[in-house]
Amino acid sequence: MTRGTLRRAIRLLDIDPRRLALALLLGTLALGCGVALAAVSAWLIARASQMPPVLQLSVATVAVRAFGIGRGVLRYLERLVSHDVALRGMTQLRTTLYERLATARPEALLRLRRGDLLARVGADVDTVGDVVVRGLLPAGVATLLGAGTVLAMCAFWLPAGLALAGCLLLAGVAAPLVAARAARTTERLALASRADMTATALGLLDDSGPLRVGGRATDELAALRDADRRLAAATDAGAGAAALAAGLGQLAVGIAVLVALVTGVPAVGAGLLSPVELAVVVLTPLAAFEATAMLPAAAIQVQRSRAAAARILALLDAPAAPTPTDCGPADPPLVAVDLAAGWPGAPAVVEGLDLDLHAGRSVAIVGPSGTGKTTTLLTLAGLLPRRDGSLTLGGRDVDQLSRTTVVGAVVVGTEDAHVFGTTVLENLRVARGDVTEADAVAVLARVGLDGWLAGLPDGLDTLLGPDARTVSGGERRRLLVARALLSPAELLLLDEPAEHLDPDRADALVTDLLADPRGVVVVTHRLTPLGAADEVLWLEDGRIRARGTHAELTASTPGYRESLDRERADQDREAERAR
Repeated sequence: MTRGTLRRAIRLLDIDPRRLALALLLGTLALGCGVALAAVSAWLIARASQMPPVLQLSVATVAVRAFGIGRGVLRYLERLVSHDVALRGMTQLRTTLYERLATARPEALLRLRRGDLLARVGADVDTVGDVVVRGLLPAGVATLLGAGTVLAMCAFWLPAGLALAGCLLLAGVAAPLVAARAARTTERLALASRADMTATALGLLDDSGPLRVGGRATDELAALRDADRRLAAATDAGAGAAALAAGLGQLAVGIAVLVALVTGVPAVGAGLLSPVELAVVVLTPLAAFEATAMLPAAAIQVQRSRAAAARILALLDAPAAPTPTDCGPADPPLVAVDLAAGWPGAPAVVEGLDLDLHAGRSVAIVGPSGTGKTTTLLTLAGLLPRRDGSLTLGGRDVDQLSRTTVVGAVVVGTEDAHVFGTTVLENLRVARGDVTEADAVAVLARVGLDGWLAGLPDGLDTLLGPDARTVSGGERRRLLVARALLSPAELLLLDEPAEHLDPDRADALVTDLLADPRGVVVVTHRLTPLGAADEVLWLEDGRIRARGTHAELTASTPGYRESLDRERADQDREAERAR
């Protein structure tokens, strides 16, 4: 965290100063009613003990009721206004963050775990917004109320007023500083631990099956327990300082009351104070410290929000994509020359890739598992920075084009693309907002989901569970393919579109995709339907070992032919078992 981190994040909240001032006024008036209620009640009780005519107490009786009701009503209004300010600010910050993420370079986001990214755009934004309600407003209210109460007490009895001022400084400045000093480190550690817990827990929930199969579930559970342990340790580390701050607040209250008694009782004897005024001087400070009691927690909230702001600003400060430029022709060719692909910070997994993709041309990329096929596809889509070589779209370097331009020309359908917890139709509209019901029905029929659609209780309006947990793997995969097909982009890149499907359906889907009039690149493990491809690239050991038509590779490439023979043999065995 750098100096000014929180101030910068607060500016991004774009807080309306008039609304903030109104919330501050209402909060001060609400607690002011509490102080006035204590003072008037003390006067009323003391004066009533002298048994004066009842009419002398009527004004105070009405005032007690007014201040009691006013405190509750004003506090309610203050909460409405202050939370409206905070929620508007969170919306503004979250919108700014989404816009920035949409235009940032993809590699800046690919380094983050999904759960960590969700924590930053969710809980961290809320934590920054909380500084308005739990940090700024309590400090402002305490300042105004403390100043007003001290002036009123000085008007009654100067020594008690000066003692109250000193005690308010002890409770409202020294105690929060103690809390803030301890929270500066502990809250940063706690926030990081919470983020790790969120990321790990989400991974366990979303990918429990693959983690078990891969033998990594135990390690992830251990990581979750470690994050929980670190969170508990960070919380315990700040408990002592928080207790000390609370103790200072109570000490200040006791000192203020004691000074009022020690100086006020002799003053009554000397005729400088009346007994009724002494009751007011002694009891009023008890209510005045209500505002300062919130300041240690406000100081901790400031540190918590500062740590969250640093995590958010790290996303906002990620390298931006280039300024939008025109992509050139309506049918932009995607051309790769001697392209090397790999994840940032890791060695290249594919080198020497040459590819020319344009409308009407279909290319299949195949090869053994783990040879970098998906990494190649992400690099061609501009989602990963190329490691070497050149990659142009419409004659322009992809790195110099905005994401808007690239996405408008190239759509990539990955295996782990997100399915939203909304209707089938709205999930398809992610690709294009004007998709009609007829469009949706047609594309679902094209990918073989017409029978599935007919069986849904509400058709296209059926709600899907979070990330499509209510559908099978094959249905989820084809839904994502359907969404990609609805994109207006002229170039279509698909990663394993036939995953989780039986051989016949898989071959039919891949054949149909390769016949699409747009430019198509399909990464697939299915070799049987690749006779429909204009060109097949055989990827092995990080290089394009062979390229040509399906028939040419079958005749000339032993590895390709052996994989094809195994696939056909497996398919024959499954057909035999089915009979």
